[in-house]
Amino acid sequence: MRFGNDCPQVAEKSSAGLEQVPLTIHSSSGTHKFTVEIARTPEQQARGLMFRESLAPDRGMIFPYDPPTDASFWMKNTLIPLDLVFIRPNGTVGRIAENAVPMSLEPIPSLEAVSAVLEIPGGRAAELHIKEGDKVNWPH
Repeated sequence: MRFGNDCPQVAEKSSAGLEQVPLTIHSSSGTHKFTVEIARTPEQQARGLMFRESLAPDRGMIFPYDPPTDASFWMKNTLIPLDLVFIRPNGTVGRIAENAVPMSLEPIPSLEAVSAVLEIPGGRAAELHIKEGDKVNWPH
């Protein structure tokens, strides 16, 4: 099954047992491809990337919300810095919270209703020049 020209369906599950899918961010600096785990259930979303010791540069986790909602994250039990990319209902990047501090209990709010939140390795958004307004595509 394919989802657009640059978004083939990935069938395998992650080591955490979560479904994995391709995700593409189209920015002024080019097209950036990731393989992301989907945290669909409240339990999966509560755990997120907690206790992970590493995350490859082309990997991440997406937290979908239907209906869109104001989201807030924290880094409790998260051992690695992450960039949180808040995705608007129209599929564009809203806020980017860069290099969220591991283990912090400080809330990181979306500041608007979002349909998903993408977590990628800390520093990747800046490295890839991902900005507000960039388009995010993933099968959902």
